[in-house]
Amino acid sequence: MQAPIAGISTPFQIGLKPLDVAAWIDVDDRLGAYLDEKQRVMSAHSGEAFAAEAGTEAAQAEVLSLLTAHLTERYPDLYRQRAGTIDMAGRTVTLDDQPALWTAAQLVQEDLVLMRKGAAGWRLAAASLCFPSSWKLADKFGRPMHEVHAPVPGFSEGTRNAGLIERMFDNLRPEMPMIRWNWSLFSDPALFHPESAHPAGPRFGAKAESAFLRIERQTLRKLPQSRDILFTIRIYVDPLAALERHSDGAGIATSMIGQLRDMSAEQAGYKGLAADRDLLIARLGEIAAR
Repeated sequence: MQAPIAGISTPFQIGLKPLDVAAWIDVDDRLGAYLDEKQRVMSAHSGEAFAAEAGTEAAQAEVLSLLTAHLTERYPDLYRQRAGTIDMAGRTVTLDDQPALWTAAQLVQEDLVLMRKGAAGWRLAAASLCFPSSWKLADKFGRPMHEVHAPVPGFSEGTRNAGLIERMFDNLRPEMPMIRWNWSLFSDPALFHPESAHPAGPRFGAKAESAFLRIERQTLRKLPQSRDILFTIRIYVDPLAALERHSDGAGIATSMIGQLRDMSAEQAGYKGLAADRDLLIARLGEIAAR
């Protein structure tokens, strides 16, 4: 099971915590497969997978420089920098290719989103987004955070959470990245999921046999020069049944049962779980009882 246990956190909470800068980017043995899928998505859906405002070029280059320095120091056996290139995972990335944010995204399994402060607050100013979880870049690009989060119960404009997010972004420090986790359930393991909403009916089969646990590892890091914020999103996907083989599968299943029961109707609907909630609780109960 590739998904980290820490990702089973409570939905619909901000949940930001300090992150050791050494642990900023996660790399595992699926790096090559993720990078291949990024190339496929960019070739087939380039208009959906990348966007950048004019004037973000310097910040994009800053992201690339910061990532290059971090990766070659943190993973010296995997990332090897030469004159103008980086070799890793059986491929070579040319560092002066443009746009720089897409070049940076070709180094890591994470999607990269650049946020910039303006008169309306922090907005989504650039992104390389190959692995969205039920959202479309075109719907969010250029919009302030309270509009980006508008569909999320409890996070729309004027809510306490929306105000907290703005203040947290304002107070981020370059030397202290932050991390949060999010989880959801999908009916297939695809990484590219731009659909803006889940279907309303049952999705997972009679025994939840087609349920896949999808975890997002999200980090926030303020860039020291531009003062923009880089938001990274790493996706992990496993069949829900993989919990049966996990050393703490019973504990994770028990936690998920509690969270599913605690979701309001609005929250369960947003997650696309309303029709399958009882089914999922029963299946997780079987795992918890092992």
